[in-house]
Amino acid sequence: MKAAIYPGSFDPVTFGHLDVITRASQIFDELIVSVLNNTQKTPLFSVDERVNILKEATMHLPNVRIDSFSGLLIDYAKTQNIHVVIRGLRAITDFEFELQIAQTNRKLSNEEIDTIFLTTSLEFAYLSSSSVKEIASFKGDILPCVPAFVADLVYEKYGFKR
Repeated sequence: MKAAIYPGSFDPVTFGHLDVITRASQIFDELIVSVLNNTQKTPLFSVDERVNILKEATMHLPNVRIDSFSGLLIDYAKTQNIHVVIRGLRAITDFEFELQIAQTNRKLSNEEIDTIFLTTSLEFAYLSSSSVKEIASFKGDILPCVPAFVADLVYEKYGFKR
């Protein structure tokens, strides 16, 4: 069975993330979407909230499993016995950053981890979780960026309703 991990913060999950998840789920027998507990960031949603949001957003994809981890991705991948990491790319600037991470993971894993890059569909190339949060904080419309239930949860975090 071919399996892969798609790690990320997903704070919040966007249509860009969901595009990559859907496409990767069509390539692999199993896709683990794993929420990183990044101690360097102050997230809008807790890890458990993000896991639950992703479960709801991907429930129509039977071969997608949602999980979370902290620490090094290569260590987590070993515990899952997975050797492929999926990363989404929006622009060339993403590639430079992601390439460095991919090369580091490959080196640290004794060349057991490969990274596959999927370019985000053009209609979602402008999206980022950071921009969604910024737009929402000013009561802007984030429905073109995230599923409606996610928009409601984001707005709730900022203290208002859609």
